[in-house]
Amino acid sequence: MGTKNKAKDSKSTFPVETLRASRHPFSALYRYKPLSRPEFKVFDAIREAVPIVGAAVDKIIRLVGTFTVECDSQRVEKELNTFLKNVPAGACNRGIDSFVACFLDSLLMYGTAVGEMAVGSDGQIYGLYNAPLEGLEISVGDNPFSPEIAVKTAGEPKAVKHLERILISSANPTADNPEGRSLLYGLPFVTGVLLKIFDSIGTNFERVGNLRYAVTYKPSNENDVAFGADRAAEIAREWSAAMSDKDGVRDFVAVGDVDIKVIGADNQIIDCEIPVRQMLEQIVAKLGLPPFMLGLSWSATERMSTQQADVLTSELEYYRGLLTRVVEKIIRFWLRNEGYSCNFNIVWSDITLQDEVETARARLLRAQAEKLEMEGVKE
Repeated sequence: MGTKNKAKDSKSTFPVETLRASRHPFSALYRYKPLSRPEFKVFDAIREAVPIVGAAVDKIIRLVGTFTVECDSQRVEKELNTFLKNVPAGACNRGIDSFVACFLDSLLMYGTAVGEMAVGSDGQIYGLYNAPLEGLEISVGDNPFSPEIAVKTAGEPKAVKHLERILISSANPTADNPEGRSLLYGLPFVTGVLLKIFDSIGTNFERVGNLRYAVTYKPSNENDVAFGADRAAEIAREWSAAMSDKDGVRDFVAVGDVDIKVIGADNQIIDCEIPVRQMLEQIVAKLGLPPFMLGLSWSATERMSTQQADVLTSELEYYRGLLTRVVEKIIRFWLRNEGYSCNFNIVWSDITLQDEVETARARLLRAQAEKLEMEGVKE
């Protein structure tokens, strides 16, 4: 284990290369490029329009959990965990947990997440920054194993110089798309159909649920025909007064053949339960969470089975693997600049998805089985 070999400079500067250069309220007009990453806006709209999608993303982030770091040296481990707990992560948060949560949110929503270690002139890390993907261009250059990142500006994109400070990860990448695929990939069509159904339900309830009346006056003789317009106007005034009375129920009295019907009372609203469930089943299957975790009670006896727990655990372990490589890069950078060379290990919290009652019951059955085996051996 080494010792510290650098002194911190209180006046050091630590620029963030992936920070947006312009603060102008309409700077997007200067950076606008046709057909530039429109899927980001689509995925954001899906998350906002379908609450289940937003709930699934938030739950996955919570289920991934937190971690601790273990080192060979207890002194280094204490200093490292203090740094990870207090490092600034954005404008309002502190701690690597906040940075990892925002990083994973971008990874789930867009398939790619980019962060940066804000390093001062003394080589120390002074903050962790989550870069917005709209302001970046990610491509593969001459080296197929290293991405090229450029920041969009009013002119030509400005290439990032210090790639060693950049934290980038992609989920489910393809051979021709190193940026990965979003968790919501494949959902725009399904959510479009679902939103059409919801919109039609709202329109139908506005037409049928909010009662409207048709008042028809039928003249019975020539005298009524002669004064039909005046009587119809009087009936309309009285009917409007009766319906607009906010103090209570008011009777409507009319003379002659007056017929009152509710508009739309004979029409039935189409039952949309089956098509809505079909669309939601497709969405839930893509999100990878059991329905009851998203508030969908499709079965009175529905609960998480062992198979569902194993599948969900494997999904969470996949995201943990992506995040582990990012956290390891941060820790290695910190250890190197602090002058330490000890080994470390990232320990994630246990994933507990089963009910506590079922877990306790399984432990009881296991203990009883071990007891019977021991008694059988003694005999």
